[in-house]
Parts: sequence; structure tokens; C-alpha cells
Amino acid sequence: MKNGIILYQSKYGATKKYVDWLVEETKFEIIVTSKANINKVKQYDFIILAGGIYASGISGLSFLKKNYNDIKDKKIAVFCVGASPYEEKAFKQICEHNLKNDIKDIPMFYGRGAWDEEKMTFKDRTLCKMLQKVVAKQDPKTYEPWQKALMSAVGQKCDWTEKKYLQPLLEWIEK
Repeated sequence: MKNGIILYQSKYGATKKYVDWLVEETKFEIIVTSKANINKVKQYDFIILAGGIYASGISGLSFLKKNYNDIKDKKIAVFCVGASPYEEKAFKQICEHNLKNDIKDIPMFYGRGAWDEEKMTFKDRTLCKMLQKVVAKQDPKTYEPWQKALMSAVGQKCDWTEKKYLQPLLEWIEK
């Protein structure tokens, strides 16, 4: 059995749902990133960081950046969760934005999350409403996939989480 830990940051529950499914498959330990201790984390062979995407940043990634020198000899991956459907160009931009310098070669995987404005903080809900107003001024025929998803989710409760999104990560672990 492989020896691993999953560090995660879940704001609204979609990332935690993926983490729970991942634990079922791997039996890895889990810990909220904000409570992680590098001395414990570096005892594992596999380190998976799972976090939501907010304003193009990945929750919890600062832990990897800060502690990379202590764990760089481990098998490390990032699983990020976003509300948008997977789109190669957008995913590449997220990778380039978040994985720089020492951590640029860490593999990253994507799972589609959920959307529930009632669960959002006032700040997040306000930012989303502002973004929706900006996007609404464009011709819907020119929307990018994330814009279509944003506009179709207005006022909806959506859960796009699916175990299938974990498959590439599970295959990476098995290599």
C-alpha cells in the first residue's frame, strides 16, 4: 500500500467531497492545509494538495510553496476544483498562474466543483454578481466556456462533482 497524505482546503464542500472519494480509493491520511505540520507531512511518500480555485488562485497552495524544499523529494500533485467545465486553455492558464519557480513541474489535475450562491460568503457572492454583470454585457455567442457556466448558474444550485475527475490523479498515483 502506498503511503500518502492529502492536504486540502475546502470553502464550500466540493473539494472535501473529492478528498473523501480520494481517501476511499487510496486510504491516504487527510488534513486541512491550515493545520498541516511540515514535519508530519514529509514522512509521507505521496503528498496531494487539493484546493478550490478562487480568482485564479488555488486554496492551500501557499503551503507547498513555503515548504517545497522540505518535500521536493516526494511525489507531489495538486488537485484543483473549480466551477467551470474543464477547458484545456483555461486549465493551462491556471497551471501557469499557480505553478511557478520551484513548483512548476508538479502535476496538476482538475475536478469540476459546485455552485450555490446561498452558501457563498457575502464577499464571494458580491464578486460573482459583479463578474456576471460584466459578462452579461457581452454577446452570448462569444462566451468562453467558463462564462457560459457562470451565466447558466445564476440563481441555481449546481453540483458538477463526479468521481471520474479523480481518474487521472489515481492513475498518476499508481505509476
